[in-house]
Parts: sequence; structure tokens; C-alpha cells
Amino acid sequence: MTTPHRTALALACIAAIVASAAHASDTTELTLYRSDSAALYAGNDGGSVNDGYAVVREQRTLDLATGTHDVVIGDLPNSLDAEALALGFPDGNAKVISQRLLLAQGANAALTGLVGHAVEVLGAGGLPLANGTLLRAGDGLLIDGITGTTLVRSYASVRSTDGKFPLGSSLALRVDAARAGTSRAVLSYPTSGLGWRAAYVATLQPGATCRMQFEARASIANRSGRDWHDAKLTLIAGEPNMAKPSAPQPMMAMARGFNAKADAMPQQDSIGDYRSYALPGAIELPDGSVSQVPLYASRAMDCTRTALYENGGSFQPQQPIVNRDFNQGGGNAVISTLKLKAFDSLPAGYLRVLTADRNGTPQFIGEGRIDDTPKGSDATITLGTAFDLRAERERTSFSIDKAARTMDEGFRISLSNAGDSPRTVTVREHPGRWRQWVLLSSTGKPSQQSPDTLEFRVEVPANGKAVLDYAVRYSWTADEQPQ
Repeated sequence: MTTPHRTALALACIAAIVASAAHASDTTELTLYRSDSAALYAGNDGGSVNDGYAVVREQRTLDLATGTHDVVIGDLPNSLDAEALALGFPDGNAKVISQRLLLAQGANAALTGLVGHAVEVLGAGGLPLANGTLLRAGDGLLIDGITGTTLVRSYASVRSTDGKFPLGSSLALRVDAARAGTSRAVLSYPTSGLGWRAAYVATLQPGATCRMQFEARASIANRSGRDWHDAKLTLIAGEPNMAKPSAPQPMMAMARGFNAKADAMPQQDSIGDYRSYALPGAIELPDGSVSQVPLYASRAMDCTRTALYENGGSFQPQQPIVNRDFNQGGGNAVISTLKLKAFDSLPAGYLRVLTADRNGTPQFIGEGRIDDTPKGSDATITLGTAFDLRAERERTSFSIDKAARTMDEGFRISLSNAGDSPRTVTVREHPGRWRQWVLLSSTGKPSQQSPDTLEFRVEVPANGKAVLDYAVRYSWTADEQPQ
């Protein structure tokens, strides 16, 4: 998430900030939006990521002095939208005069979070060079100490003397407080580097019918440049439009960040045209991590497995196609698919399918993406290519009667099964020469027929073969000229 002012903010010079550091965040609420960005979930070493979208609402306790002075709030994400950042004091004790965002980028990114904190600068061999409040980290370190302001250009290390080393970006505030003391500030902003997507695991159960144990989780990625402690999370399912473009990656620590009771599930609700999932417990999101929390309780459910051989598609020509060689044959692969009916709203994500081998060990047999699926709707994924099944398709007849304005075409699909168990193969054909057609003949009754689809279920014996023959007739009117 970037703004046109990011470069200017990163280069802004903060000369003479007499800063009081903000305490660590007291309460944090995160609203995360779904993201399929590979960079968010990847395990490569690198930096923070500008993909993803989240809205942050957090409370900070600030130590304020009377009158106008400067305060620095640290531990902010690396990439946040400065134009949408808002801060207020609910008790009315103070007001914000101005604010500047100090982005944790470049060679001095690690020091940006220390601006406004008490530090000790050390030279070679641990020799103390300066100590005081860090005013600026850029072309040298500007330190405000007891003896005055010191610019240190050559140093070996910097030590935080108050025991804090904030990560991420910082927000420099000039505030006007009516009285001295602690005051609670509410900070909200959108940021990138955070996102989530659904992660499903289906373990097929043994038996002749298709049954599976279904697990639904949310994978939550944090590449924002800071840790989030005890955060309350709300996950948004759907695709809101983002007007601004998104502004690759630390080593990923796979973690189960769910701290709530095992039987506590997210509270689902509608928000506008989308679905929301409010997680019941506080979540730890370390920077560079992908955490998983349950979306629904694990359950057993029915499914449908299909061995599919499909030719053609939904293409509809503008005129009848009379070229004999059109759509002559198909490939040999028979595709294995899995279909399920959504027991509740299923957010978009990836479904991994496992089945037990002869030793009872779950083995991976395929993965596919599920789009946002409302309750009661079907979701189908492709598992892969069936190893023991093969198909061949050949045209067996073709003729045109121009006077009658008809065209007949026949095909033969030969199926083979090298496995030790009989299989049912679904043959799906899409007559695509013209929109007007009828089935003339077939060796088996269609299991499904629609304006652009013919579907047959063919039984193929173990270590055997089966053949499907069918023919269709296309027709057109005098006003519809063939190509």
C-alpha cells in the first residue's frame, strides 16, 4: 500500500525532536482482508511485503507534558497508508497539531523505531560516544543529551537504555496537552503486509462411497515489519474494491496462533456484501509468520469423486461450422475431480486432499482452489490425472445436407482401465459446431444433457475396456449461413 508522499516522508528530516516515547500498544484490533498473494505466504528470506490489506485499530498510552511538545509512537508497520492514518484522544486532554510518518526503510530501518527513545551510542571496543534521546537516524545519529546535542557519524552499535527496541515505522506527533500525565490515544490506519486466506484439508474415508473428514482453517500471514501481540482479529471474506494499488520476505515461521478453547469457533456475520469472521481469542502474529486458526469445527461430510474425460467447451460460433476437421479429436488424459456441497459459507482458499495408504498413513493426492462458495452451493476441484485410465476419441462419421441445411457427426470414445477395480468414467462432450443440435443415437443414455453439453457415465471393467459411440445432428435456417 503506497501513497505518492511515501518517498518524501521517508526522507523527512526531524531536527530537534524532544520526544516522549509511547508505551507499547494496550489493545489492538485487526481487520484482515483476503489475499492470495504468493509473497505473503512464501518462505523465502527477504523483507516486508507490500501485498495484502488490513485495517488496524489500536490504543496507546502516552506520557504527555503540559503544552505543546513532541511524542513518538513506534512499532508501526513498514507499509501503511499515511493519508488514512488517524489519531485522537478520547479523554479530550490533548489534540494533535501535526504528524509525520517515519518509515522503517533503507539502511537505517532498524534505528527508525528508536527515534524518541533513550539510547547509548558505542564505538569500537564498546567505548561510549554519546547518550541521550535519539532525535534522528539518517546521515549519522543526532543525540540530545545532558551536555547538548551531538551528531555521531561513526559508531559501532546503538543500545536502547530503556530496554525497548521498537520495530517497524514510527509516527512523530506534535501535540498540545492541557495537563501532564498519561493519556490514552486511539490510532487507526490501513496497512499492507497482512492478509489471510482459507486453508482446507479433506481426508477421504475408506469405503465404496465418497466420505471425508473436512477441516477448515484460516491462514494468516504477517509480513508487515512488526509483531502483533494479543490482537483481536476479524477476517473479511469477499473481494472489496481497493482504489489504491498495493503499495519480497522473512523466513516463515509456521505457527498455530489460536489461543482460544478448542470448541470456540469464529463468530460469522454479514458486513455489507461480504462475510466476516470474528475470532474468539487473542492472537499472536510474529512478523514473518503464517499462523493458522480454525474457521469451522472438523466434520465428516459427503463428497463426489469423478473420473472425467471432457472435450470442447462453452464456445458458441456465430455461424454453423461445416469444416470437417473442426474439433476432430481429444487428448488421452482422464481427470480426477472432487466435488462437495458447502455446509456453510466457504471463503476462497485451497483444498488439500489426503487418503490413507495400505498402512493407514495419510498421503497427499491433489490440491485445488475453491472460490467463495455460499452455503448450499457446490465446489469442485481437480485432483490430477488418473494414472490407470486412458481415453481415445475419433470421428466415425461426418456428412452435410446443404439442401436440408443439416449436418450429422459421430464420435467414438474408447476407454481403458489398467487398474484392479472397475471404474466409472464421466464422458462430457460439448457439441460446438452450432447451437441447434439433437442427439441422433448413442450406445448409452446420457446422464445429463443441456444446450451445450452431452454427458455419459461409462462403466469400465478392471483391466478392461469400454466404448461409447454417439452421433448428433446440427440444423440451421436459411438466414444462418455456414462458415
